[in-house]
Amino acid sequence: MSDRIKISLSTFVGIAMALIASVRSIPQLAATGWQMIIYMIISVVFFALPLALMCGELGAMLPGAGGPQRWVRRGLSDKWGFVVAWLLWAQMFPGMVMVAAPLGPLFGNTISNIPLGNNHWFVMCSIIVVYWFVTLLNLKFDMAKIGGDIGTWLGIYIPIVFMLVLGIGAMIKTGIRPGMVLGTFHWQELLPQGESLQYVASIAFIFCGISTLGVYIPRIKNSTRNFARGLMIALVVVVLMNLIPAFLMGNVVTSSNIQLANISQPIILFCDILHWPLWLNNVFSCMSFIGVLVALSGWVTGPSQTMIQVANEGLVPSSWRFYKHNELGVSKPILIAQAGLITLFALLYALPDVNQIFMLMTNTTTMFYVVVYTLIAIAFIRLRYEAKELKRPYRIGKKGNGLAWMWAIFLWSGLIFIAVTAIAASSRASAVVMIVFTLIFAVFPLILHHFRRDRWAVTAQKYLQNYSREHRVIPAVQLRPSLVRGMGDESDIVQDSMEPEDQLRS
Repeated sequence: MSDRIKISLSTFVGIAMALIASVRSIPQLAATGWQMIIYMIISVVFFALPLALMCGELGAMLPGAGGPQRWVRRGLSDKWGFVVAWLLWAQMFPGMVMVAAPLGPLFGNTISNIPLGNNHWFVMCSIIVVYWFVTLLNLKFDMAKIGGDIGTWLGIYIPIVFMLVLGIGAMIKTGIRPGMVLGTFHWQELLPQGESLQYVASIAFIFCGISTLGVYIPRIKNSTRNFARGLMIALVVVVLMNLIPAFLMGNVVTSSNIQLANISQPIILFCDILHWPLWLNNVFSCMSFIGVLVALSGWVTGPSQTMIQVANEGLVPSSWRFYKHNELGVSKPILIAQAGLITLFALLYALPDVNQIFMLMTNTTTMFYVVVYTLIAIAFIRLRYEAKELKRPYRIGKKGNGLAWMWAIFLWSGLIFIAVTAIAASSRASAVVMIVFTLIFAVFPLILHHFRRDRWAVTAQKYLQNYSREHRVIPAVQLRPSLVRGMGDESDIVQDSMEPEDQLRS
């Protein structure tokens, strides 16, 4: 690859920021008070950093389409690779409900009707209506390409600047307020304790997108040095982008009235303290609403690409028609299925406690990721011993496997801590629902894999061949006869080395 198409360190940092920067977890972070500092350190050291380093090595070693699914299939088995692919799609169901939850409060604040925005029925209807709307848009347009930059600016950067300017002004005027979530500082306040443990999973969720950074290693100039440097820079910036606004928010809200799904709540309080006009909150809420809407529309098709791939490989029933896709690479059956399942999850907002349902969706999404990242770490260690011959353009440690084991143990420890605290700190009902959802969606692909039929692959193969002839393109996944007969493994699946976005353009 020539230097002309290589990306610089600064460009890589920008890409990393676009993938992991977010404001949706600021209220949860603020709810932990001074403990937010320790929770962020734990999330970086025992989750984000080891995950990014391991995925960096795996992504550079096994480049091309598939990502985590391909790594786990190569390191463990086809069966567990399918589990990873399935869970990365299934996390959309609670995950998109969580992401879309602020739409109701933001709309209510935009029209100066705060009670409407906080009504659980309105929140539920907002999620369902908006998600079906963006689903229909994605069937006709490439929304990820159309709205990428708009969503990033309106949904992340501008809201953070808003919060910083108003929050710093309010902090200068009032100082630390003892009666708020933040309260007066004492050293013991830094120690994880009590109700704040329920927010550990949502804080770790801030960094979930970091696992995709490894695919960019082949494109980075001097990747051996710049990947680690860029990763550290991006992590520091993301930590500050979340910690500072959360610190400012924690100084103006009490634990009893904090609204976890309402990112505009602190703006109202800041304006009240500063005696600034409340129309600033209307502007903030309107921009944030558009930002969430655009970002949501861009996320609709991402994970579905993985399901198209596994459907092409004959791993899901052909009657689902998940292998069918249009010229944009979008599968209508998959998008309709996921919109229907997201609607079912959104119906939980029929219950009146918006905060509790929001945390349930956040923690359930994170639990899905816990299973995925556990499998990735196991595959990573196995590949160190069983695939020594594979070239590793980026490698953790120059020689030996000591550092690899260290980071894997760090990640496993962090994942156990996240899972245990998410369950233990939740109500009994929430903990049961969270565990049941995780078990169902983790076991279901194992059942599908056990009972798969040859005709699923045959049907998908015929469709791929017909599609290739009609559109004169080479499919991203070509099936060989052994796989069609149900006898295939990794060597039977020919995957090109293009990234998903390159495949769509081709």
